[in-house]
Amino acid sequence: MTLHLTGDPAADSLLSEDPFALLLGMLLDQQIAMEVAFSGPAKIHDRIGTLDPATIASFDPDAFVEVFRVSPAVHRYPGSMAGRVQAVADVIVRDWDGDTTALWTRGDPDGAEILRRLRALPGFGEQKAKIFLALLGKRLGITAAGWREVAGAYGEDGSFRSVADIVDAESLGRVRETKRAAKAAAKKQ
Repeated sequence: MTLHLTGDPAADSLLSEDPFALLLGMLLDQQIAMEVAFSGPAKIHDRIGTLDPATIASFDPDAFVEVFRVSPAVHRYPGSMAGRVQAVADVIVRDWDGDTTALWTRGDPDGAEILRRLRALPGFGEQKAKIFLALLGKRLGITAAGWREVAGAYGEDGSFRSVADIVDAESLGRVRETKRAAKAAAKKQ
């Protein structure tokens, strides 16, 4: 399935074909526009020639920050986010033998176990892990038992709460509207 998250066919293709790219897009999705975040892996790939977790984990940290700073920037916080990307790459290499999909496939895990594994990644809190689990289930067809329940509201069909619900421009608009409404409601409290 081809994801449509960035508005850039090449970046979307990379996200659709490379599980590590998708994981990095989710990691980068904070304090910047979603399209910019999910375009980040393509920028990294274009600048260093690969998204191989081992290569990224062993990249000189100062040089990697510079990769993030080149205009257009990968993220508005190049230092901290470059470090998080390298930290996630290190975990994928060290704990998952460089295979990102092992997070959701090794040992035939159920939804709760996949969520636990995602939460253990640097930069993945509860909400980000649930959104990514929903993305795996809704867009990539992961069928782990109980994934919808542990993903919470993000796992609901037709919820339009997150990147997991985006399939086209219309659904992107609906997700944005849901997020705006949630922010407005939170401000009233």
